[in-house]
Parts: sequence; C-alpha cells; structure tokens
Amino acid sequence: MMITDERRSRILQIAEESGFVSLQRLVAAVGASESTVRRDLEFLDAQGHLHRTRGGAAYAGDSLADFDVRQNRASVQKRRIAQRTAELISVGETVLLDGGTTTLEVAKNLNGKSLQVVTNSLPIASLLMNQPQIELIFIGGYVYPKTGVALGDQAISALTSINVSRLVMSAGGVTRDGLFNSNALLVETERQMISAAEHVTLVADSSKFGQRALSQLCPLDAVSEIVTDDGLSEEWKQTLRARGIALEVVDLTSGTAVEC
Repeated sequence: MMITDERRSRILQIAEESGFVSLQRLVAAVGASESTVRRDLEFLDAQGHLHRTRGGAAYAGDSLADFDVRQNRASVQKRRIAQRTAELISVGETVLLDGGTTTLEVAKNLNGKSLQVVTNSLPIASLLMNQPQIELIFIGGYVYPKTGVALGDQAISALTSINVSRLVMSAGGVTRDGLFNSNALLVETERQMISAAEHVTLVADSSKFGQRALSQLCPLDAVSEIVTDDGLSEEWKQTLRARGIALEVVDLTSGTAVEC
C-alpha cells in the first residue's frame, strides 16, 4: 500500500499527464478507497495543485518538467552561477543542497573541497558518493519520480535533526512576495531546509525573477544571498539591496562576479 505522500504525488502525476482525471481512475491507480482518495483530492485542492470537480479533479499547476528537460534550460547561466556559488563555499562547511538542476551544477564544482554535504537529491548523491574528500549525508523519503528528489513527511522529519551552515537552493520563481515552486510536497520539504540552515543561498538565473509558480515557499527576506546572472534588471538589483540581501551577479562571458 502506498504511503500518503507517495499516493498524493502519484495522483498529481496522473492529473498532470491527463489534465483531468476521474475519481474512479484514481481509486484504481493508487489502490485506495474512494473516501481516502477524496481526502487526498481535498488536500491537493487546498494546496492549489488541483481543482476538485464533480467526479474527479483537474490539474491546476504548471507542468513539472522532467529533470533532464529542466537541466537543459538556461544551461549556460546555470553553469556560470554554479561555478561562482561553489567558490563561495568554504572548505570545512556543512552544506545542504536541495534537488534543483542548478544545485546539481553546484555539486559538480565541489570537486577537491573537503566538505560535509547533506542532500535529498539522488542525482547529487550519485555524483558525490565516490568523492573521498566529501562526507555525504542523504535525506530519505518518498522519491518523486520525475526529479529523483526525496520529499514528504519522512524527509521533513529527518531534516528536523540537522543543522547546517549553508543551504544552497533553487526556486521556480522569485517575486517581491518571496520564492515559489511548482510542487507542494517540495515546498514543505524546502521550508524545513531553510529552518535547518544558518545561511540561505539562492541560485536562480535572471529569468526566474518576476515569475510565480504554484506554491509560495518563503518570504524574500528568508534568503541571505542570491547568485544570479547579468541579465538581472537594475530594478531587481535595487530591490534586493533594499532588502539587505547579498547579491552575486555573474558575467556570462567571463564567469566572474560583477560588483554589486
């Protein structure tokens, strides 16, 4: 029998693929009773992922693209941002990396550094597990099939006992109201990551600014610093300075940080 997080994530996946899905199809797909699936739909509706309809549900969110697809978006920006972020991480730090494609690029640039790395990302764990200078701690939980990221109650519970000097995280969108992502289970897990960290570094290419996703993750002020590319507007630079957020803007041609 599926655990609650796994079942709800499967329901979301079916709804995303179909656009609309009937209650009967969901009951058959997840092997749960009608009453259980109805409660799941109510929960997911309250989170904003689905719209309950008569006899089923309609998907309400943006498609959560496959990891490989997302990894190819803004790839030059991500590589430059990741290189600069890795430079900011000091030897001996305990670093928590979330499951984004940009954080995977950060992990690729940690070669040779003696660090303790905590992550809920299978791709990052696979990359770092054979690096002798890195002490790797993996956060378990329900693994979302499209991204290889552990989410949900088990992941949140594991994170409550962890303290790290730095969290490096990504986001689906950034507005003056805060950070957003497309998956409610991911947002809940990332909130606990923020609570576990002394310093929060957001890695986000400039296209993410001014964009919203389905679920709000946290206020903008929860972020300590942002590493982005030189496509960021002057208006956004001023906004972030006014909020007291440290800003690293990377020149895409040279890969060096621009003074901000």
